[in-house]
Amino acid sequence: MNSVTSLALGRIGVGVASLAKPELVATSMGQASSPLLTQWFGSREIALGTLTLVSSGSARRNLVLVGMAVDGADAATAYAGIQAGQIPKQLGFGLVGVAGFAVLSGLLGLRVKKSKKTLTAA
Repeated sequence: MNSVTSLALGRIGVGVASLAKPELVATSMGQASSPLLTQWFGSREIALGTLTLVSSGSARRNLVLVGMAVDGADAATAYAGIQAGQIPKQLGFGLVGVAGFAVLSGLLGLRVKKSKKTLTAA
């Protein structure tokens, strides 16, 4: 399984958890229980993950790029939360790490696909 598929499935899993148990997910991210915001987050993750899984070609590439942008924004927001004292450093850097790993996974998935294209064209 490639990193893009793994990332898409992970998004769907986090999204389902966010919809089914929003209080648990919000608490694990260091936030006060906010079911509405957590469920919005979950819906976003399910939509992005599902669309990535069912797409192909340039549409899939564009969805990976959108996911990387979203994850990059999540990492920046978590870092800003650390700087503002809104979340504890240990938790915040964990969130930055998870979001950063998602960006790198997307990048790896794009690079692997590009490498395979280059090899088959030769």
